[in-house]
Amino acid sequence: MAEANELAALIAGDKGAWDRFVRRYAGLILSAVRSLVREGTEAEDLLQEVLVRLCKDNYRLLRTYDPSRAGVSTWLTIVARSTARDVQRRHRPPQSALEDVPETLLAVTDVHREPLKLPKDLLSPRQQLVLTLLYERDLEVAEVAKMLGVDPQTVRSTHHKAMLKLRGHFATQDR
Repeated sequence: MAEANELAALIAGDKGAWDRFVRRYAGLILSAVRSLVREGTEAEDLLQEVLVRLCKDNYRLLRTYDPSRAGVSTWLTIVARSTARDVQRRHRPPQSALEDVPETLLAVTDVHREPLKLPKDLLSPRQQLVLTLLYERDLEVAEVAKMLGVDPQTVRSTHHKAMLKLRGHFATQDR
């Protein structure tokens, strides 16, 4: 209950309450962030960042503390570590651009796959043709529709029905 009164005084703007709070919890916050940084000066900077975050916007974050969910020490440790990670993300050097990666590392080897063995009458000739044009020739739906002289929706519908048949076939085969 004393902690609750102390926090209420702190939030009300009592300078003495803030000084006592900092003396009491600065070491805890410093310990919480120290394991996340390389240098001691970084940990001290993060301590300042946590303290600023706690009193920012009229103690908005500090007002969210709920004593029924956790003790002040536990809550401050979580806030400190979260703040440290946020700061680290903001200051992380940008990832290298894809253009900077040697092309040899991005090369994909051609993998030879054997054609699927399907029952002869599983797909209609039109369904087989649509799948061949879409997947083997890598054509767009509009291109396939133009080639076949049909509406693009007909191609999508034919594709959908063929995929349902294939899923059904392979689902029963897996069992």
